[in-house]
Amino acid sequence: MEMKLIAELSGEHPGLPFAELDLIGEVLDRRPQVAVVDCRHPDDLPRLSLTHALLEYIGECEADRGSFTGMLRDLALNAEGSYAARVKKIEGSLLDEPVPDLERLMGSLIGGRVRLENPDSEYRAVCSGDRCYLGRLVRRIDRGSYEFRRPGSRAFFHPGVMMPRMARALVNISLVRREEILLDPFCGTGGMVLEADLIGAQGAGSDIDPFMVAGSRRNVPEGFFFRADAGSLPIRSSAVHAVATDLPYGQSVSIAAGSLDLLYGEALEEIRRVLIPRRRAVVVTHRDISRHAGEVMEIIASYSQRVHRSLTRRILVLRK
Repeated sequence: MEMKLIAELSGEHPGLPFAELDLIGEVLDRRPQVAVVDCRHPDDLPRLSLTHALLEYIGECEADRGSFTGMLRDLALNAEGSYAARVKKIEGSLLDEPVPDLERLMGSLIGGRVRLENPDSEYRAVCSGDRCYLGRLVRRIDRGSYEFRRPGSRAFFHPGVMMPRMARALVNISLVRREEILLDPFCGTGGMVLEADLIGAQGAGSDIDPFMVAGSRRNVPEGFFFRADAGSLPIRSSAVHAVATDLPYGQSVSIAAGSLDLLYGEALEEIRRVLIPRRRAVVVTHRDISRHAGEVMEIIASYSQRVHRSLTRRILVLRK
């Protein structure tokens, strides 16, 4: 069932939370840390990792007290049972009114019994930029579960691996669905495969290093892992629904592969070969390979994320 939602987004990256929303539907409107989405896949809402909460869309107005008051009066909302009224102002919102005043205003103009603790429903206004969006809470995203899967707490650990929340976001951006195959041809410690398995996809990972393959099997016993050169994968053409991978870097990799340029080029060609036509590959590198990648596949989007002073992730969303 399609529905119109308001997504309250995390502020850890300006673009990736919006990109992840492609998983559930079409983004109709966006402001900093908030989006209006035509949701076509409500069953996938729990998968989101860069969203804090999802609201059933009720209305929106300009970011000033008069417009906000007028919207509430025009809507003439009546809650079934008890309710709470919450307001979230994103930094940079043009609405100057204090949050407590706005919440009291909502409480005076929405019919029903106000109860702050354990209400039957919760109305939320999210004010960002020049707009205020009003909705009814339908889901909070459990982001705490990612802390339990931190790389340091797994059976096998290797420095420099991606944190689970980001791995989940990249898996989501790949648009892999339940029971489809997601491949990570540089599986490392198995983080991408783990996130794919947790959302009901069939995760498969390969690595040229048998030590990493063995470690991935310890971390994700239910995953499928095999040793393979990413430039010559033992997979038939057009067999994989999605790819999400963090390409390796560093001197040892360069020595083993001959050069990073050679490694990346061969890997991109193989990713294209094994992907089903019109499906996505999400590729992370630590330098700009967009020129070469654009010659192999269509670049849908590109993002950069600074990890620390000497490391910036470059994320390419590619389509065969």
